[in-house]
Amino acid sequence: MSNKALLLYSTREGQTKKILQYIDKELHDYQCDYVDLHTMPIEIDFSGYDKVLVGASIRYGHLNKKLYRFIERYKAELKDNNAAFFCVNLTARKEQQGKDTPEGSAYIQTFLKKSPWQPALIGVFAGALRYPKYRWFDKMMIRLIMTMTGGETDTSKEVEYTNWKKVSLFVENWQKQ
Repeated sequence: MSNKALLLYSTREGQTKKILQYIDKELHDYQCDYVDLHTMPIEIDFSGYDKVLVGASIRYGHLNKKLYRFIERYKAELKDNNAAFFCVNLTARKEQQGKDTPEGSAYIQTFLKKSPWQPALIGVFAGALRYPKYRWFDKMMIRLIMTMTGGETDTSKEVEYTNWKKVSLFVENWQKQ
């Protein structure tokens, strides 16, 4: 196995990393290295990788500032390596409304306006509700958002909305890239 993939991520409760682990299993011919953008090393050497993927989650309508700092620092390397990007958010559970597409995701449209890096391949995946793991304030705020958007409001539940078939299709497209 000589192919290597660099999987970078920004996550809150771990669903983005879980999606990357699923992608890792789908990449049979690749050895994957993970880098958490919240605790990343000072320098990243992209030269040893055949594929680069960045995944990030939305919290309260925003991607983490560390993601944007990372992109600013490594925009040339991301472009040179034809890196792909995916965003994880709860709004993407509304597939019938197109909220799981780059064109239909307000978060991706904002990302593309703010980011100096414009990835050719972008995925949008529904995340997971982990009510029992949230702090009280987050639990109440997310419950309010779910009430307003017609989602799960029972704070004793955990609900995974990720469409794994959609993730697999993204991986197929990424491997062709």
